[in-house]
Order: sequence, then structure tokens, then C-alpha cells
Amino acid sequence: MPIDESRTFKPVRIALLTISDSRSAAEDTSGDALEALLTGAGHILAARAIIRDEIDLIVSRLHNWIDDAQVDAVITTGGTGLTGRDVTPEALRRLDGKDIPGFGELFRWLSYRTIGTSTIQSRACAVVARGTYIFALPGSTGAVKDAWEGILATQLDSRHRPCNFVELMPRLME
Repeated sequence: MPIDESRTFKPVRIALLTISDSRSAAEDTSGDALEALLTGAGHILAARAIIRDEIDLIVSRLHNWIDDAQVDAVITTGGTGLTGRDVTPEALRRLDGKDIPGFGELFRWLSYRTIGTSTIQSRACAVVARGTYIFALPGSTGAVKDAWEGILATQLDSRHRPCNFVELMPRLME
């Protein structure tokens, strides 16, 4: 998709949330990959945290970042699978936001090209809640790279044509 170099790039302030019962900062390869990708693209890392797969913890952290004027978007990694401990999509539903159904659909389509039918086990999704975008990605490094390179790199670039998420930001609270 085209980037219009005549338009001004506007960095997005992005918080990263790793959702895992087993990962520490030293083992958070997906979070590290996302941080490198977003800062390499010129965006600002607004915050970063790791929390357990517990719905109340996830909701609380997301509410804090949604209410923080220094956070434009949140990307989560982990908790989007099918096991009993995977509760990230349920946490996003508790935010009473507006679903972005095409995000999950497009992610699974892109992922299919990499991992085949195994993509059906992903519940990647996105919402916009109180003016903040929240993108929930699987926990694998490959999945976060697929999502960034195939969707987020362009949709979070204010120069992307014909449209992008950034140009909608001033109108999200209408």
C-alpha cells in the first residue's frame, strides 16, 4: 500500500502489554520485537508491562492506559488462544469499546500464509475504547511480526493512503 511521502509522519505513542503466566522481561521476545518494530518506524514507546493471564488485571491495566493522555494505542501480545487461561479477547470486551472486526480477519488471513490452518486457533482482535486503539495479538514472535508488517506498520503511519488509523484519532471521541 502506498505511503505518500508528501504527508507528514506523526508518531503514535504506543504502550505494549505482554500477557503471560510464564514470561519475564528477559524472555519477552514478542514484546522486544514489537518495541524494536514500533520505535524503528519512528513511533514512541509510551509504556511497557508484563502481567499474568488474569482478566481483572488486564482490564485494570488497559483502563489505566486508556485514561492516560500519553497513550494513543496499546498493543497486547499473548492470551488470544483457546486455552482456559487465554482471556485477552474477553478483557477487551469488558472495555465497552467499538470492535474493529476487520483487524482479526485480516490478521488470520495474513497468518494463514505463514502457519496454514493453525491460524484458526488465534483470537487476535482489536477495539477502540474511549479514543484509544487496542490491538490484541498472539504471543509468538512470528505472529507479532506478521501483524506489525502486514497491518499495523501502515495503519499507524499517518502517510498511508487511502486512509489510516492515525487520521481518525482526532475524531474517535465524537
